[in-house]
Amino acid sequence: MAEEKIVYVDPDLEDLIPDFMENRRNDVGVIEQLLHDGEFDEIRRLGHSMKGSGGGYGFNEITEIGKVIEEAALAHDVDEIERMKGNLSEYLDVVKIVLQEE
Repeated sequence: MAEEKIVYVDPDLEDLIPDFMENRRNDVGVIEQLLHDGEFDEIRRLGHSMKGSGGGYGFNEITEIGKVIEEAALAHDVDEIERMKGNLSEYLDVVKIVLQEE
């Protein structure tokens, strides 16, 4: 298993983080279904959303994954989308959230 990744988040976001993370977990399955259906434009939108929201919550790696998913969807690069879907899933399994000290 990959090494644990620690992310320090703003305590003001504490109540929002569980839903944000659950939505990203759901995104893994959504991407799988969209790939199956050949819905590259929807995958692009999802990647764009991740790119925009990840950093706002302090999850820069989610931002980067979203960026690559968005670009891969534009290119209809199934292999890269699959790879990034796996990276997202793995990241969600190893990320540890720590509240920043005020």
